[in-house]
Amino acid sequence: MNKKINSYSFEPYTGEPDIQRLTDAMRRKPVDRVPNFEVIIEDKIVEKILGRNAGNTLAYGGDPAKGAVDENKVRPMYPKDWIEICRIIGQDSIILEALWTPFKMIDGNGQKVPVSGKPVKTRADFEKLVMPTDEDIEKKMKYVREYKEAVRGTKIGVGVLYATFVMTINEFLMDLNDFMMDVYEDYAFIEYMFDVSTEYWVKFSKALVNEKIDWCYTADDFGFKSGLFLPPKILKELWFTRYKKIIDPIKEAGIAVMCHSDGKIDDIVPWLIEYGIDALNPMDPYCVDYRDYKQRFGKDIALWGNIDIEFPLAKGTPEDVYRDIKEHMDVLKPGYGYICSSSHSIVNYIPFENFVAFINAVHEFGRY
Repeated sequence: MNKKINSYSFEPYTGEPDIQRLTDAMRRKPVDRVPNFEVIIEDKIVEKILGRNAGNTLAYGGDPAKGAVDENKVRPMYPKDWIEICRIIGQDSIILEALWTPFKMIDGNGQKVPVSGKPVKTRADFEKLVMPTDEDIEKKMKYVREYKEAVRGTKIGVGVLYATFVMTINEFLMDLNDFMMDVYEDYAFIEYMFDVSTEYWVKFSKALVNEKIDWCYTADDFGFKSGLFLPPKILKELWFTRYKKIIDPIKEAGIAVMCHSDGKIDDIVPWLIEYGIDALNPMDPYCVDYRDYKQRFGKDIALWGNIDIEFPLAKGTPEDVYRDIKEHMDVLKPGYGYICSSSHSIVNYIPFENFVAFINAVHEFGRY
């Protein structure tokens, strides 16, 4: 590109941060510009944006994206810091983390702690765990209310990242190999654990409705680069029937919802469209051709993401970033229904100048 790129300062953008822009884009309605949204910006990048230590955008004092954390030591990012980030980069919403089903175990001191070490091999092992309760929901709703109060007087929205009930079980409660074996050898046990999770998340969704959450970001991973990790028929029975129960209260309240899964998930996209999910994330660039997804699915569901964190974000130049964003906008911007984001998160090893170039390019090429 011939343009001289300012790699170190965020340039002015069109329109103040406004949750209506994000939810309209999720519903494929006209907007003034393509929204940019990052759910996770890691701590070193946050520090460069704000000029001070403020944790990462999901937490102050830990990293819940990598697993359950000690809630006595870790809290969500302070909302004033999140709001300042949104104003600097033009993001329309802050978001609160509630990823993992809060199963706990009793440690050697008799204290309830997050599950670790993949302790579940049998039904008896599972039943030794401390099951999630309404108190766990209220602990998160306290922060929802804090966030909602903090954005009062602005147009910035509040979303929640939640309901990761598949990965909670097959990454933290069980060894993945044991999980996959039990799907075929003890299917009723897997269903039992999923049902316990589902009951909790249905209550959680109803609580979000009561708190008037602006939008929801549901997250789980069901796929590898080559395809789904279970046959579609089994995945539909195990995951999707329960996912709908969790999201029914959200949809009935008219709240916008996005579904996230890494991997090649072509087979589940029609389920999401038929059910009425608003947006799909992240269009994993290692196995999704965004041009193909735009042609096949773009009229029925908003597309979100696909900017590869490896190249151009981590290993490219600011010029590479600009070029890639423009190519994405040329395909995904027409007809609305695109939200631009990284394919995963803004990790610390992304050069800051590339992140700045990314945000500036979205604002430049994303204008309608």
